[in-house]
Amino acid sequence: MRMTATHRDALDNLLRWRRDVRHFRPDPIPQDRLDRLRDAMDMAPSVGNARPWRVMQVASPTLRAAVVANFEEANAEAAAHYADDRRAAYDRLKLAGLREAPVHLAIFTARDPGEGHGLGRQTMPQTLAFSTVCAIHGLWLAARADNIGVGWVSILDPDLLHATLNAQKDWDFTAYLCLGLPASDDDTPLLHRTDWQANTATCWQRV
Repeated sequence: MRMTATHRDALDNLLRWRRDVRHFRPDPIPQDRLDRLRDAMDMAPSVGNARPWRVMQVASPTLRAAVVANFEEANAEAAAHYADDRRAAYDRLKLAGLREAPVHLAIFTARDPGEGHGLGRQTMPQTLAFSTVCAIHGLWLAARADNIGVGWVSILDPDLLHATLNAQKDWDFTAYLCLGLPASDDDTPLLHRTDWQANTATCWQRV
């Protein structure tokens, strides 16, 4: 299939409007829409076709409460690294939508999957985690195309989360995602709007 300017422009819009969402509406996401996101992940490239991503949909209120507690403790520790105006700015940021988002996904990377037979990862085993991140990005773009917001919660204790979810020992925690309908749409990143950090020039060198 030959791509056209229409495809290019649609992708540009998806990339421009793919924002990290932290404000969600509580409306449930129908299963068929979640299935399409899973299909988008399955189309992601992966080293040796290992497909190492492992997804746990966290629906239990008890487990969700434990994740919220994990975040709040980790967030307090992170805030302590800042002082004065920067600390005040940090405290004003909404850094997770854990309480509002109807869907929580904990995503892990299998450390040594049988699939792929080790192809492409003998010298760079981290390519397994890179493959999982590619799958996450595919899910994220597919979600944006379906008007579903995604927020990546990185302020968590990964070991505690692993234990909380009783994940397999040979899985490494990669990401915790919140999904739901955005409370509002904006193509300007939150950290730009709050003057936390603007984009810097891309380091792209010809050598």
